[in-house]
Amino acid sequence: MNPKVFILDQQDNRATRLEVILAFLSEPALRVSEQELAAHLAQEPAAVVLLGALTSQAHDSILQAHPAAAFLLLGETLKPLLRHANAVGLLTEPFAYASLTQQLRDCQEYHRLLPGRREQELSQRFVGMVGSSSQMQQVRFLIQQVARTDANVLILGESGTGKEVVARNIHVLSHRADGPFVPINCGAIPAELLESELFGHEKGAFTGAISTRKGRFELAQGGTIFLDEIGDMPLPMQVKLLRVLQERTYERVGGTQPIRADVRIIAATHRQLETMIDDGRFREDLFYRLNVFPIETPALKERTDDIPLLVHELQARLEGQGQANIKFTERAMESLKLHPWPGNVRELANLVERLTIMFPNQVIDVAELPHKYRHVEVDSYVPQYPEALQERDVINELFQFSDDDSDDVDDSSESESGFGNATLDALPDDGLDLKQFLADLEISLISQALERHDYVVARAADLLCLRRTTLVEKMRKYNLMRDESELE
Repeated sequence: MNPKVFILDQQDNRATRLEVILAFLSEPALRVSEQELAAHLAQEPAAVVLLGALTSQAHDSILQAHPAAAFLLLGETLKPLLRHANAVGLLTEPFAYASLTQQLRDCQEYHRLLPGRREQELSQRFVGMVGSSSQMQQVRFLIQQVARTDANVLILGESGTGKEVVARNIHVLSHRADGPFVPINCGAIPAELLESELFGHEKGAFTGAISTRKGRFELAQGGTIFLDEIGDMPLPMQVKLLRVLQERTYERVGGTQPIRADVRIIAATHRQLETMIDDGRFREDLFYRLNVFPIETPALKERTDDIPLLVHELQARLEGQGQANIKFTERAMESLKLHPWPGNVRELANLVERLTIMFPNQVIDVAELPHKYRHVEVDSYVPQYPEALQERDVINELFQFSDDDSDDVDDSSESESGFGNATLDALPDDGLDLKQFLADLEISLISQALERHDYVVARAADLLCLRRTTLVEKMRKYNLMRDESELE
């Protein structure tokens, strides 16, 4: 409903002309005095005031006293008052249709964007609708506009873009919010059972109809019915649905009593219905009955900036179900933004759940993403440990023989390695130089590995579980280099 229009002008002829013009524009206006205007604006602050000549010269105080009202000033003499924020425009005679309608429209915009009203609109809860992209803001705007009506809505978009979420939000924000929301997937029910599912059946209407049963339309009475995948509805059922849309009545299968359809109808499909009409697979008249107010849900690849918000929401839902928490690095997020997402939000939800199971309470980088989601070329972090730590691990493994293991070691292996069990198990009475002993042991093992692989350093390093560069350094340290040109 447009704001009320008041005329406060003590030039009677001008005020009378404005009354006539506004009535012609279907914007009836009420002429008031200063006291009457104050009383009206106290009841309805968001109004339009055409402010003209006043003997009291109280223009400034009136504008300041009513900041929620949009004022249009009458006459050039009031032009200095445009410094006030709520002085939206200036009208001069002769009044032109174009300028008057434009300035009335600007007044409507002033009211629509009032700070208090904007906060109220933003506070309205959109259930499950995550994203701050321009595409999602447009969808929210369309939902908000159509929710207050009973117009039929057709939601279009790829699979997995959240068409049912849009339908539920339309229902929640409508005057039917206290009524039921009843979804039905028209493609998931066999054609011969779809009529009974939608409209119900009487007892004995067909084999197996052992009792009277209500259909989805009847269950949705006073609320909203959501016809998902309407493009998969068989042609015979399309005819029957069209009759319901036209006459707002239907009958149960096997019944003769008409039932009034007091429901809001929202349909959705991922198919191109115009193409199906050309192919004769969808009725054109039904299309135009459903397509009163179309809403297109954007594909995820068109709003990739929303992916971090979506991931956060999906993680919160999984945590609420008792699952572990995970975090994504910035590089991983950038990689996800480069993915085409053919499955849209549904595919993203599956990925987040899979990673939560595989890497609970961990940080996810590009390397942890499945291969097809890796669109950023980065070198994975490979830890480098201090040389002393690596040597200690090797020595610990050498000395951690069990009794069974020592029994299995034959004489040949002892002679080949250069030390036997006695050497390892018993400390000589006069002691030993431990540092030299370990150095000799290391030289022996490195030499054996090099000889076994004919001084192919890379293979010898693998055998000793060392990095190639580390082995080369040790070979230089112990002067085990055969020839620099032979190192591979």
